[in-house]
Amino acid sequence: MSHTKGQRLRHPTKHEWGLGQVLEDSSGGTTRIFFVGAGEKVISNSHVALVLVRPEDAADPVLDNLHLTEATGIKYRSLPDSVEYFLEKFPEGFYGSHFDEEERDYKVNAHNLALEQLNSSDATALSNEQAYEEITVRALRISNATNLIFPNEKMALKDGLRDQKAQERFARGLIALLHGSGKFSSRFERFAGILGDIGAARWTTATYFPFILFPNEFMFVKPTVTQNAAAVCRFEISYRPQVNWGTYQRVLRFSNYLRDQLAALRPRDMIDVQSFMWCIAPKN
Repeated sequence: MSHTKGQRLRHPTKHEWGLGQVLEDSSGGTTRIFFVGAGEKVISNSHVALVLVRPEDAADPVLDNLHLTEATGIKYRSLPDSVEYFLEKFPEGFYGSHFDEEERDYKVNAHNLALEQLNSSDATALSNEQAYEEITVRALRISNATNLIFPNEKMALKDGLRDQKAQERFARGLIALLHGSGKFSSRFERFAGILGDIGAARWTTATYFPFILFPNEFMFVKPTVTQNAAAVCRFEISYRPQVNWGTYQRVLRFSNYLRDQLAALRPRDMIDVQSFMWCIAPKN
């Protein structure tokens, strides 16, 4: 039997491989398939009668966002294997003292600082008073509360905010991003544009503030870590170096996929998920 690109199917005996997707039309008596539980395989059509899956049973978050990244040299790892890898480093999972000390406590402290400095009522009041310099000072204080943003990126932000006009644009854009109305996508793109104008358009800077203030909802993007974690999972995030909503939307989709799949470990928020990404991502 031959198979066509995009078909979803299962191996008749390798149930642990899970759902598979045909990567290209059958050629030379073999079929190239990506299985969620085993990665890419080449199957002999004459020896294995692959089982087609009905469309209503064919949905899968990995296959629906599949991205093959052989060029990176990063080996695929299934989620169960990634969880096992994570637990080797943090045997108590997200609730151990080792995890808290290395990964969580300092981010929670920064979150609490952000709630104190840029909560909705205070930030709105400062904006209404046109206290843009004070908003800028508070934002820089929050950015310095962790090592998530690289020192040179923090410096680029600080340098870009030396004049009053830049401070006003940044402060208004940041408050709109965090507490404004309307679509978040539009607010994000506007903030990214402001960062670009002041020479500080970095993924870390653009995503740090929503992540640290609202860790239940938003993810922090550290480009290499995020790309490598997505590559391990073969999850398409359409990464581009320029800060853009399309990539961030896919990063959020990837983050929520991980959060759902890690339910047994009970991640509390995206702080835990971001730490999981960092752990499973190959270090270049």
